[in-house]
Amino acid sequence: MTESSARNSKIAILIRFLLIFGAVFFLFALDVVKGSVDIPLTRVVEILFSPAEWLSETNGLSLEQVGQRDIIVLFRLPRAVTALLAGMGLALSGLFMQTLFRNPLAGPSVLGINAGANLGVAVVVLVMGGAAGGFVATLPLGMKALVTIAAVFGAGAVLGVVLLVSRFIGSVTILLLVGLMFGYLANSLVTLLIHFSAAGRVQAYLQWTFGSFGATAWKDIYIMMPVIGAAVLLGILLIKPLNALLLGEEYARSMGVALIRVRMTVIVVGASLAGVVTAFCGPVTFVGVAVPHLARGIFRTADHRTIVPASLLLGGATALTADIVSHLPGQGGMLPLNSVTALLGVPVVVWVLIRSRAGRSFI
Repeated sequence: MTESSARNSKIAILIRFLLIFGAVFFLFALDVVKGSVDIPLTRVVEILFSPAEWLSETNGLSLEQVGQRDIIVLFRLPRAVTALLAGMGLALSGLFMQTLFRNPLAGPSVLGINAGANLGVAVVVLVMGGAAGGFVATLPLGMKALVTIAAVFGAGAVLGVVLLVSRFIGSVTILLLVGLMFGYLANSLVTLLIHFSAAGRVQAYLQWTFGSFGATAWKDIYIMMPVIGAAVLLGILLIKPLNALLLGEEYARSMGVALIRVRMTVIVVGASLAGVVTAFCGPVTFVGVAVPHLARGIFRTADHRTIVPASLLLGGATALTADIVSHLPGQGGMLPLNSVTALLGVPVVVWVLIRSRAGRSFI
Protein backbone atom coordinates (compact mmCIF):
# COMPACT_ATOMS: atom_id res chain seq x y z
CA MET A 1 0.00 0.00 0.00
CA THR A 2 1.43 3.36 -1.04
CA GLU A 3 1.69 6.30 1.35
CA SER A 4 -1.09 8.12 -0.48
CA SER A 5 -3.51 5.17 -0.33
CA ALA A 6 -2.70 4.62 3.36
CA ARG A 7 -3.49 8.27 4.09
CA ASN A 8 -6.76 8.04 2.15
CA SER A 9 -7.67 4.88 4.08
CA LYS A 10 -7.09 6.64 7.41
CA ILE A 11 -9.23 9.58 6.29
CA ALA A 12 -12.03 7.19 5.24
CA ILE A 13 -11.88 5.46 8.64
CA LEU A 14 -11.98 8.82 10.42
CA ILE A 15 -15.02 9.92 8.40
CA ARG A 16 -16.84 6.69 9.26
CA PHE A 17 -16.09 7.16 12.95
CA LEU A 18 -17.36 10.73 12.84
CA LEU A 19 -20.58 9.63 11.12
CA ILE A 20 -21.16 6.86 13.65
CA PHE A 21 -20.42 9.22 16.55
CA GLY A 22 -22.90 11.70 15.08
CA ALA A 23 -25.51 8.92 14.79
CA VAL A 24 -24.96 7.95 18.44
CA PHE A 25 -25.38 11.57 19.54
CA PHE A 26 -28.56 11.93 17.48
CA LEU A 27 -30.06 8.67 18.76
CA PHE A 28 -29.22 9.56 22.36
CA ALA A 29 -30.91 12.95 21.98
CA LEU A 30 -33.92 11.36 20.27
CA ASP A 31 -34.25 8.80 23.07
CA VAL A 32 -34.36 11.62 25.62
CA VAL A 33 -36.82 13.75 23.63
CA LYS A 34 -39.29 11.06 22.57
CA GLY A 35 -41.64 9.34 24.99
CA SER A 36 -45.24 8.71 25.93
CA VAL A 37 -45.52 12.30 27.23
CA ASP A 38 -44.97 15.05 24.65
CA ILE A 39 -42.46 17.62 25.92
CA PRO A 40 -41.44 20.53 23.63
CA LEU A 41 -37.86 20.36 22.39
CA THR A 42 -37.12 23.83 23.76
CA ARG A 43 -38.27 22.68 27.19
CA VAL A 44 -36.05 19.57 27.00
CA VAL A 45 -33.01 21.72 26.16
CA GLU A 46 -33.89 24.10 28.97
CA ILE A 47 -34.08 21.23 31.46
CA LEU A 48 -30.80 19.65 30.37
CA PHE A 49 -28.76 22.84 30.41
CA SER A 50 -30.27 24.68 33.39
CA PRO A 51 -28.46 24.21 36.74
CA ALA A 52 -31.61 25.29 38.58
CA GLU A 53 -33.49 22.36 37.08
CA TRP A 54 -30.89 19.83 38.20
CA LEU A 55 -30.75 21.30 41.71
CA SER A 56 -34.49 20.69 42.03
CA GLU A 57 -35.23 24.37 42.51
CA THR A 58 -38.95 24.89 41.94
CA ASN A 59 -39.19 28.64 42.40
CA GLY A 60 -41.13 30.10 39.50
CA LEU A 61 -41.91 26.70 37.95
CA SER A 62 -45.44 25.47 37.39
CA LEU A 63 -46.54 21.96 38.33
CA GLU A 64 -46.41 21.03 34.63
CA GLN A 65 -42.82 22.24 34.33
CA VAL A 66 -41.80 20.34 37.46
CA GLY A 67 -43.41 17.19 36.05
CA GLN A 68 -41.60 17.63 32.73
CA ARG A 69 -38.30 18.07 34.56
CA ASP A 70 -38.82 14.91 36.58
CA ILE A 71 -39.69 12.92 33.45
CA ILE A 72 -36.47 14.02 31.70
CA VAL A 73 -34.06 13.91 34.64
CA LEU A 74 -35.39 10.92 36.55
CA PHE A 75 -36.65 8.66 33.75
CA ARG A 76 -35.64 9.42 30.17
CA LEU A 77 -32.04 10.50 30.72
CA PRO A 78 -31.13 7.51 32.95
CA ARG A 79 -32.84 5.23 30.42
CA ALA A 80 -30.78 6.63 27.53
CA VAL A 81 -27.53 6.43 29.53
CA THR A 82 -28.35 2.84 30.48
CA ALA A 83 -29.03 1.90 26.85
CA LEU A 84 -25.74 3.46 25.77
CA LEU A 85 -23.73 1.68 28.48
CA ALA A 86 -25.49 -1.65 27.97
CA GLY A 87 -25.03 -1.60 24.20
CA MET A 88 -21.34 -0.78 24.53
CA GLY A 89 -20.81 -3.49 27.13
CA LEU A 90 -22.60 -6.25 25.24
CA ALA A 91 -20.93 -5.38 21.94
CA LEU A 92 -17.43 -5.48 23.46
CA SER A 93 -18.20 -8.73 25.27
CA GLY A 94 -19.41 -10.31 22.02
CA LEU A 95 -16.36 -9.09 20.10
CA PHE A 96 -13.96 -10.63 22.60
CA MET A 97 -15.90 -13.91 22.65
CA GLN A 98 -15.75 -14.16 18.86
CA THR A 99 -12.02 -13.53 18.82
CA LEU A 100 -11.19 -15.84 21.72
CA PHE A 101 -13.24 -18.77 20.37
CA ARG A 102 -12.52 -17.87 16.73
CA ASN A 103 -16.23 -18.31 16.22
CA PRO A 104 -18.35 -15.80 14.25
CA LEU A 105 -21.48 -16.70 16.21
CA ALA A 106 -20.01 -16.49 19.69
CA GLY A 107 -21.65 -14.01 22.02
CA PRO A 108 -23.17 -13.66 25.50
CA SER A 109 -26.61 -14.86 24.41
CA VAL A 110 -25.41 -17.72 22.18
CA LEU A 111 -22.78 -19.28 24.45
CA GLY A 112 -25.07 -19.38 27.48
CA ILE A 113 -23.31 -16.50 29.27
CA ASN A 114 -26.52 -14.48 29.59
CA ALA A 115 -28.22 -17.58 30.97
CA GLY A 116 -25.49 -17.93 33.60
CA ALA A 117 -25.91 -14.29 34.62
CA ASN A 118 -29.67 -14.84 34.64
CA LEU A 119 -29.21 -17.76 37.04
CA GLY A 120 -27.05 -15.65 39.34
CA VAL A 121 -29.72 -12.95 39.53
CA ALA A 122 -32.48 -15.49 40.10
CA VAL A 123 -30.60 -17.19 42.94
CA VAL A 124 -30.08 -13.93 44.83
CA VAL A 125 -33.50 -12.38 44.29
CA LEU A 126 -35.85 -15.37 44.22
CA VAL A 127 -34.11 -17.14 47.10
CA MET A 128 -33.06 -14.19 49.28
CA GLY A 129 -36.12 -12.11 48.42
CA GLY A 130 -36.81 -8.69 46.95
CA ALA A 131 -39.58 -6.29 46.13
CA ALA A 132 -42.18 -7.89 43.90
CA GLY A 133 -43.14 -4.80 41.95
CA GLY A 134 -39.97 -3.97 40.08
CA PHE A 135 -37.64 -6.90 40.75
CA VAL A 136 -34.04 -5.61 40.64
CA ALA A 137 -35.12 -2.00 40.11
CA THR A 138 -36.75 -1.73 43.53
CA LEU A 139 -34.08 -3.51 45.56
CA PRO A 140 -31.95 -1.58 48.08
CA LEU A 141 -28.49 -0.53 46.93
CA GLY A 142 -26.66 -3.26 48.89
CA MET A 143 -28.86 -5.97 47.38
CA LYS A 144 -28.30 -4.53 43.88
CA ALA A 145 -24.55 -4.77 44.39
CA LEU A 146 -24.99 -8.40 45.48
CA VAL A 147 -27.17 -9.09 42.43
CA THR A 148 -24.47 -7.59 40.19
CA ILE A 149 -21.77 -9.76 41.76
CA ALA A 150 -23.97 -12.86 41.41
CA ALA A 151 -24.68 -12.08 37.75
CA VAL A 152 -21.00 -11.58 36.98
CA PHE A 153 -20.10 -14.80 38.82
CA GLY A 154 -22.80 -16.76 36.98
CA ALA A 155 -21.71 -15.42 33.60
CA GLY A 156 -18.05 -16.10 34.39
CA ALA A 157 -18.77 -19.67 35.52
CA VAL A 158 -20.55 -20.56 32.28
CA LEU A 159 -17.92 -18.81 30.15
CA GLY A 160 -15.11 -20.58 31.98
CA VAL A 161 -16.70 -24.01 31.50
CA VAL A 162 -17.36 -23.36 27.80
CA LEU A 163 -13.77 -22.17 27.36
CA LEU A 164 -12.51 -25.32 29.08
CA VAL A 165 -14.64 -27.54 26.86
CA SER A 166 -13.42 -25.65 23.77
CA ARG A 167 -9.91 -26.96 24.44
CA PHE A 168 -11.14 -30.47 23.60
CA ILE A 169 -13.54 -29.62 20.77
CA GLY A 170 -12.40 -28.46 17.36
CA SER A 171 -15.82 -28.06 15.77
CA VAL A 172 -17.46 -24.64 15.85
CA THR A 173 -20.89 -26.23 15.52
CA ILE A 174 -20.41 -28.57 18.48
CA LEU A 175 -19.03 -25.73 20.61
CA LEU A 176 -22.13 -23.66 19.90
CA LEU A 177 -24.30 -26.61 20.86
CA VAL A 178 -22.33 -27.03 24.09
CA GLY A 179 -22.94 -23.36 24.90
CA LEU A 180 -26.63 -23.78 24.18
CA MET A 181 -26.76 -26.86 26.43
CA PHE A 182 -25.21 -24.94 29.33
CA GLY A 183 -27.74 -22.19 28.67
CA TYR A 184 -30.59 -24.74 28.84
CA LEU A 185 -29.12 -26.16 32.06
CA ALA A 186 -28.97 -22.71 33.67
CA ASN A 187 -32.52 -21.94 32.53
CA SER A 188 -33.77 -25.25 33.94
CA LEU A 189 -32.29 -24.35 37.34
CA VAL A 190 -34.04 -20.99 37.14
CA THR A 191 -37.31 -22.78 36.37
CA LEU A 192 -36.89 -24.87 39.53
CA LEU A 193 -36.31 -21.70 41.57
CA ILE A 194 -39.44 -20.15 40.08
CA HIS A 195 -41.47 -23.22 41.00
CA PHE A 196 -40.67 -22.76 44.69
CA SER A 197 -40.94 -18.94 44.74
CA ALA A 198 -43.82 -16.64 45.67
CA ALA A 199 -46.21 -15.68 42.87
CA GLY A 200 -45.46 -11.96 43.14
CA ARG A 201 -41.72 -12.45 42.72
CA VAL A 202 -42.27 -14.84 39.81
CA GLN A 203 -44.44 -12.32 37.96
CA ALA A 204 -41.88 -9.55 38.44
CA TYR A 205 -39.08 -11.89 37.40
CA LEU A 206 -40.82 -12.90 34.18
CA GLN A 207 -41.36 -9.24 33.31
CA TRP A 208 -37.66 -8.61 33.93
CA THR A 209 -36.71 -11.36 31.46
CA PHE A 210 -38.29 -9.34 28.63
CA GLY A 211 -35.45 -6.84 29.03
CA SER A 212 -35.67 -3.11 29.61
CA PHE A 213 -33.39 -0.10 29.76
CA GLY A 214 -36.00 1.91 31.62
CA ALA A 215 -35.88 0.18 35.00
CA THR A 216 -32.72 1.93 36.21
CA ALA A 217 -32.23 5.08 38.27
CA TRP A 218 -29.12 7.19 38.73
CA LYS A 219 -28.02 5.12 41.74
CA ASP A 220 -28.08 2.03 39.48
CA ILE A 221 -25.97 3.79 36.87
CA TYR A 222 -23.45 4.58 39.59
CA ILE A 223 -22.92 0.82 39.85
CA MET A 224 -23.07 0.06 36.13
CA MET A 225 -20.74 2.79 34.92
CA PRO A 226 -17.63 1.92 37.01
CA VAL A 227 -17.95 -1.80 36.22
CA ILE A 228 -18.41 -1.26 32.49
CA GLY A 229 -15.76 1.48 32.41
CA ALA A 230 -13.19 -0.69 34.18
CA ALA A 231 -13.97 -3.66 31.91
CA VAL A 232 -13.61 -1.47 28.80
CA LEU A 233 -10.24 -0.10 30.01
CA LEU A 234 -9.07 -3.63 30.76
CA GLY A 235 -10.30 -4.73 27.36
CA ILE A 236 -8.29 -2.02 25.62
CA LEU A 237 -5.16 -3.62 27.06
CA LEU A 238 -6.13 -6.82 25.22
CA ILE A 239 -6.07 -5.27 21.75
CA LYS A 240 -2.53 -6.38 20.82
CA PRO A 241 -2.79 -10.00 22.08
CA LEU A 242 -6.24 -10.39 20.50
CA ASN A 243 -4.84 -9.18 17.18
CA ALA A 244 -2.18 -11.86 17.49
CA LEU A 245 -4.86 -14.47 18.25
CA LEU A 246 -6.53 -13.69 14.94
CA LEU A 247 -3.64 -15.55 13.28
CA GLY A 248 -3.90 -18.56 15.58
CA GLU A 249 -2.69 -19.58 19.02
CA GLU A 250 0.67 -20.85 17.75
CA TYR A 251 1.44 -17.50 16.15
CA ALA A 252 0.28 -15.66 19.27
CA ARG A 253 2.48 -17.85 21.45
CA SER A 254 5.47 -17.21 19.17
CA MET A 255 4.86 -13.47 19.60
CA GLY A 256 5.16 -13.81 23.36
CA VAL A 257 1.44 -13.68 24.18
CA ALA A 258 0.63 -15.27 27.55
CA LEU A 259 -2.41 -17.23 26.39
CA ILE A 260 -3.60 -18.35 29.82
CA ARG A 261 -3.49 -14.81 31.17
CA VAL A 262 -5.27 -13.48 28.08
CA ARG A 263 -8.01 -16.11 28.37
CA MET A 264 -8.55 -15.34 32.05
CA THR A 265 -8.66 -11.61 31.36
CA VAL A 266 -11.21 -12.13 28.59
CA ILE A 267 -13.32 -14.21 30.99
CA VAL A 268 -13.22 -11.40 33.57
CA VAL A 269 -14.03 -8.71 31.00
CA GLY A 270 -16.73 -10.70 29.20
CA ALA A 271 -18.40 -11.89 32.39
CA SER A 272 -18.31 -8.44 33.98
CA LEU A 273 -19.85 -6.75 30.96
CA ALA A 274 -22.54 -9.37 30.34
CA GLY A 275 -23.24 -9.82 34.05
CA VAL A 276 -23.78 -6.18 35.01
CA VAL A 277 -25.95 -5.52 31.95
CA THR A 278 -28.06 -8.60 32.64
CA ALA A 279 -28.45 -7.67 36.31
CA PHE A 280 -29.99 -4.28 35.58
CA CYS A 281 -31.49 -4.66 32.08
CA GLY A 282 -32.44 -8.32 31.88
CA PRO A 283 -31.02 -10.89 29.44
CA VAL A 284 -30.71 -8.63 26.36
CA THR A 285 -30.11 -10.80 23.30
CA PHE A 286 -28.41 -10.53 19.87
CA VAL A 287 -26.58 -7.22 20.47
CA GLY A 288 -23.35 -8.96 21.43
CA VAL A 289 -23.50 -11.31 18.44
CA ALA A 290 -24.54 -8.88 15.71
CA VAL A 291 -22.71 -5.61 16.46
CA PRO A 292 -19.10 -6.86 15.99
CA HIS A 293 -20.06 -8.09 12.51
CA LEU A 294 -21.56 -4.68 11.70
CA ALA A 295 -18.28 -3.09 12.78
CA ARG A 296 -16.20 -5.42 10.61
CA GLY A 297 -18.54 -4.89 7.66
CA ILE A 298 -18.46 -1.09 7.89
CA PHE A 299 -14.70 -0.77 8.41
CA ARG A 300 -13.71 -3.86 6.38
CA THR A 301 -11.05 -4.94 8.85
CA ALA A 302 -10.62 -7.29 11.79
CA ASP A 303 -7.95 -5.11 13.44
CA HIS A 304 -9.03 -4.60 17.05
CA ARG A 305 -7.47 -1.13 17.10
CA THR A 306 -10.36 -0.15 14.84
CA ILE A 307 -13.02 -2.71 15.71
CA VAL A 308 -12.97 -2.16 19.49
CA PRO A 309 -13.97 1.55 19.37
CA ALA A 310 -16.26 0.85 16.41
CA SER A 311 -18.06 -1.91 18.32
CA LEU A 312 -18.46 0.34 21.36
CA LEU A 313 -20.07 3.11 19.29
CA LEU A 314 -22.21 0.77 17.18
CA GLY A 315 -23.28 -1.15 20.28
CA GLY A 316 -24.47 2.08 21.87
CA ALA A 317 -26.25 3.10 18.67
CA THR A 318 -27.96 -0.30 18.34
CA ALA A 319 -29.17 -0.32 21.94
CA LEU A 320 -30.46 3.26 21.65
CA THR A 321 -32.27 2.35 18.43
CA ALA A 322 -33.86 -0.68 20.10
CA ASP A 323 -34.97 1.45 23.05
CA ILE A 324 -36.51 4.07 20.75
CA VAL A 325 -38.35 1.42 18.74
CA SER A 326 -39.61 -0.27 21.91
CA HIS A 327 -41.27 3.00 22.97
CA LEU A 328 -42.93 3.72 19.60
CA PRO A 329 -46.39 2.60 20.77
CA GLY A 330 -46.28 5.54 23.20
CA GLN A 331 -49.26 5.63 25.51
CA GLY A 332 -50.51 2.40 23.94
CA GLY A 333 -47.80 0.42 25.71
CA MET A 334 -44.17 -0.63 25.27
CA LEU A 335 -42.71 -3.42 23.15
CA PRO A 336 -40.56 -6.06 24.88
CA LEU A 337 -36.94 -5.03 24.39
CA ASN A 338 -35.75 -8.53 23.48
CA SER A 339 -38.25 -8.74 20.62
CA VAL A 340 -36.84 -5.51 19.19
CA THR A 341 -33.19 -6.56 19.54
CA ALA A 342 -34.09 -9.86 17.85
CA LEU A 343 -35.65 -7.99 14.92
CA LEU A 344 -32.44 -5.96 14.58
CA GLY A 345 -30.00 -8.78 15.22
CA VAL A 346 -31.44 -11.83 13.49
CA PRO A 347 -30.86 -10.51 9.91
CA VAL A 348 -27.19 -9.93 10.78
CA VAL A 349 -26.79 -13.42 12.25
CA VAL A 350 -28.49 -15.01 9.23
CA TRP A 351 -26.18 -13.02 6.95
CA VAL A 352 -23.17 -14.35 8.87
CA LEU A 353 -24.47 -17.92 8.61
CA ILE A 354 -24.94 -17.63 4.85
CA ARG A 355 -21.53 -16.15 4.08
CA SER A 356 -19.33 -18.07 6.55
CA ARG A 357 -17.98 -21.58 6.53
CA ALA A 358 -19.60 -22.10 9.91
CA GLY A 359 -22.92 -21.34 8.28
CA ARG A 360 -22.37 -23.92 5.55
CA SER A 361 -21.47 -26.55 8.13
CA PHE A 362 -24.96 -26.24 9.62
CA ILE A 363 -26.60 -27.24 6.35
